[in-house]
Amino acid sequence: MTAFWIVERAPSRRFPFRVSIEQGGRLVAAFRTQARWPGPGQQVFCLRERDFDPAEPLDEVERVPVAHLTQVGRKLAVTLDRPNRKRCEFLVVKKEKRDGGSYEQVFFRTESGIRAHRSRTRVELKGHEAPLHVVVDSGERYPWRFPGATVERRKLQAGDYALLVGERIVAVVERKSFDNLVGDLGAVQALHQALADLASHETAALVVEAQYRDFLDANRLAGRWPPEYLARVLAEVAALHPRLPVIFAGNRKLANVWTERFFRAVATRRTSPELELPLMVAARYDQAPRGPGLDGEIRQAVVRDLPSPFRYAELAQRFPGVPAQRLRRVVVALKQEGRLVREGAGPAARWIRTET
Repeated sequence: MTAFWIVERAPSRRFPFRVSIEQGGRLVAAFRTQARWPGPGQQVFCLRERDFDPAEPLDEVERVPVAHLTQVGRKLAVTLDRPNRKRCEFLVVKKEKRDGGSYEQVFFRTESGIRAHRSRTRVELKGHEAPLHVVVDSGERYPWRFPGATVERRKLQAGDYALLVGERIVAVVERKSFDNLVGDLGAVQALHQALADLASHETAALVVEAQYRDFLDANRLAGRWPPEYLARVLAEVAALHPRLPVIFAGNRKLANVWTERFFRAVATRRTSPELELPLMVAARYDQAPRGPGLDGEIRQAVVRDLPSPFRYAELAQRFPGVPAQRLRRVVVALKQEGRLVREGAGPAARWIRTET
């Protein structure tokens, strides 16, 4: 179900715009802003809308499909389905009061504003680091070390290492040496089943104590598998388990370091109250599978659905409400690719596909 980014002009002089995101008639988020879209390098102060008066006179000035909406730390990141001015975010900052309370500030900024701001290199998970509570699978013979962490050993249902927050497993890592992974390729279907179980966890990773190039080295493989086969299987792993990152750490020490830092980052994200986005709207957003976008739908209609030849009017009729400039841009791009030719000129011009 498509969500829409809606900009409305409001009667307030201080916050003359209302920016909201709606999906299926349900309000996902709403802000009162000082600009409909911040200028280059700018960020504007805004207010999170807490109450809405249906009788308030609002004039809609823009409605755009939302391609993606997600929470990144203290930010609500939005990507719009249009070629320009498409990425922005709402940054929520908590400020402490002198009496011990707190209040929030919200800033509306675009991609160019983020790049220009002095905080552009600041990491999200900084400052406070939560203590680690790591579970090591009882089958690990020579386990990695986690200095300063609470470590216990017990049987894990998936993975070799798990991070606990409270009594809950919040992250899992499967460890593979070069020989382990090469040996598992003798039963690829069982490997996929194990990786699917691993990927079912909220946060997980497959960490390999080798470089990717090691699996393409015929001398190191010593005739066990052709390098071409390993390249195909490793690509298949990434394709069939897209939510599971595969980290080729290089060696045992670096794999251990990566996993420790990974666990620390996850623990910090899970336990730091300052990273709890007060909006919490991303969880209410039903993310549909990412499609080709509006330009992709227009291209498909031109090269597959419309009769050949066709006129602009027929294309505009299929996409009501889409600006004519956007339709023309897609058609001209197809002409430059050699997939369309024009016959005639002006409103009576016809477009003919060069391939079916």
